[in-house]
Amino acid sequence: MCGLSGFLGAVPFHDKGRQQAVLKRMTDSIRHRGPDDGGYWVDGERGVALGHRRLSILDLSPAGHQPMHSPSGRYVMVFNGEIYNHLEMRRQLEAGADGSASPAWRGRSDTETLLAGFDAWGIAPALARTVGMFAFAVWDRHSGALTLGRDRIGEKPLYYGWQGRGSGAVFLFGSELKALRAHPAFESDIDRDALCLQMRYSYIPAPHSIYRGIAKLPPGCLLTVSARTREPRLTSYWSGPHQVAAGVAAPFAGSAEQAVEALDTLLREAVQAQMIADVPLGAFLSGGVDSSTVVALMQAQSARPVKTFSIGFHEEGYNEAEYAKAVAAHLGTEHTELYVHAQQALSIIPRLQSVYDEPFSDSSQLPTILVSQLARQHVTVSLSGDAGDELFCGYNRYQLAARLWKTVNAAPLPLRRLAARGITAIPIDTWNRLARRSARYLPSSMRFANTGDKLHKGAQVLSHSTLDDLYLGLVSHWDDPAALVLGGAEPPTMLRGEAPPLTGLDGVQRMMALDLLTYLPDDILVKVDRAAMSVSLETRVPFLDHRVVEFAWRLPQSMKLRNGVSKWALRQVLYKYVPRALIERPKMGFGVPIDSWLRGPLRDWAEALLAEPRLRSEGYFDPAQLRRKWHEHLSGQRNWQYHLWDVLMFQSWLERQAAHGVDDGEHVALMSCHTS
Repeated sequence: MCGLSGFLGAVPFHDKGRQQAVLKRMTDSIRHRGPDDGGYWVDGERGVALGHRRLSILDLSPAGHQPMHSPSGRYVMVFNGEIYNHLEMRRQLEAGADGSASPAWRGRSDTETLLAGFDAWGIAPALARTVGMFAFAVWDRHSGALTLGRDRIGEKPLYYGWQGRGSGAVFLFGSELKALRAHPAFESDIDRDALCLQMRYSYIPAPHSIYRGIAKLPPGCLLTVSARTREPRLTSYWSGPHQVAAGVAAPFAGSAEQAVEALDTLLREAVQAQMIADVPLGAFLSGGVDSSTVVALMQAQSARPVKTFSIGFHEEGYNEAEYAKAVAAHLGTEHTELYVHAQQALSIIPRLQSVYDEPFSDSSQLPTILVSQLARQHVTVSLSGDAGDELFCGYNRYQLAARLWKTVNAAPLPLRRLAARGITAIPIDTWNRLARRSARYLPSSMRFANTGDKLHKGAQVLSHSTLDDLYLGLVSHWDDPAALVLGGAEPPTMLRGEAPPLTGLDGVQRMMALDLLTYLPDDILVKVDRAAMSVSLETRVPFLDHRVVEFAWRLPQSMKLRNGVSKWALRQVLYKYVPRALIERPKMGFGVPIDSWLRGPLRDWAEALLAEPRLRSEGYFDPAQLRRKWHEHLSGQRNWQYHLWDVLMFQSWLERQAAHGVDDGEHVALMSCHTS
């Protein structure tokens, strides 16, 4: 795993030494992504610079050093990621079936293999042969064009954009925003429209970033740009919407038993491929279906105990460590767990902005950093069970949304909207008072805390005109972020205004597909990549082998959700290795008690960031809305933890930007912790 950076100037570099110094500063800002080696290449005549930081995983020798030239000398590349089938690609190249000569290999790295593939087949055709996760920048010395590429699902990040004007314009790119910020041409103009997106989703979806003029390369895409042709040309070599629709249109035709066997085989092969490393390897283990499946398949194919890691919390309702320990004991893994006190988790908060680089407010970022820190003390590579929910219908909200929609859609929309207006016309406080007065006359099953809050949320459900709208409401934090963000206008996304072509899907399948295309790459994979790479830990996701993804979408929905049981086919695979009794329990998630922390140990920190004079001075948010929600949360009247955390993560990020003396290359230090 590695980090990359670089730039393309509109004119030749007049001072090559200065450009080399700039490139080194950009690249060294992401040293945490690759502490083992650094490389820098500048072509002053063509105005291009490529930088690389290396975390040595395969071929630890100097032969893996980057930037790397292709065998022909045509291409120069910096690469971040892994090509799991690169040995198979080597055999294809050595066979020379296309008439090309067998490469004279310098080492054993997958980067060298991919470059030879570019020589032999071209960039897009070579990528079509790969199984892997990656982001790269490759310079074509023949055409004078720069190509950026990203893996099919979006496991590895890549930012880019033109900065400056006229002859001074520079095209910047890098694995993290801090690398771009290190270039003197970077303009750092905050995009208030992107801020609206963060307020709604807790993340900023691709192609947007928090800065104007800087974008994220979408998954499965190639971007080509040159000094002569400044407008980037974007093409797709693998389309998520197309693969989803194609899978649903051509479902698996075998029996349920045959489907389970085929899935077992595919997953075993994916896990086996991702266990190849020249450094210590392990896995995250929560004890849930997804991570337990990955670990079970690892242990089944390993001659020694697999190293597994889990985090536990002392707070009731947030602790899965006991389940992970039971699964680990059954499988015989070498298990390490860490029980975290609130203060340990809270100590990470000041470092979050250096880790995530742009506002990001999925609060499970905290335990993700903690488990990454724990794993890095023992291994350099860790497999995870991410993506099982999106592929096999795991999230509770899928069934919830479907049930809600079936219920509310039975009544005409005008009637539902009239009822919603009637409910919201009565203030939440009034509803709460009415509920308290009538509580003694109601059975215990009909007594609810925060009755007014629940009724107002229910009213929102009533007013939705489609299932897609209802689902957007379920995954949204701020319902109208443009009313909160001063001067902001919410751009369209796949979830709102730019729906992808997903023909032939039912309502639940659409929700799963939208999560695969948005929530997974822009939230889950961002969270894991930045957390792990902040401590120089490579993470791999076997479920995101694209062959597994494509097969999962061919499985009929009845093999994913059966009689109210989610992930049915995946569970049948797991039950071959782990007893059903160790797994069957309600889904918990990977959360922390932010709601109570904001009323307790985080109160002073939050109050400082949400102070009305500060909000007015900075000018990004409507102070009245924020202060009202803050007071309602403190009083216990409402639980606004997600809304407030969105704002607090931006405010904390903004504070870090203002204090620009802080080293952007700072990364989370390994915490001293007691393990058992």
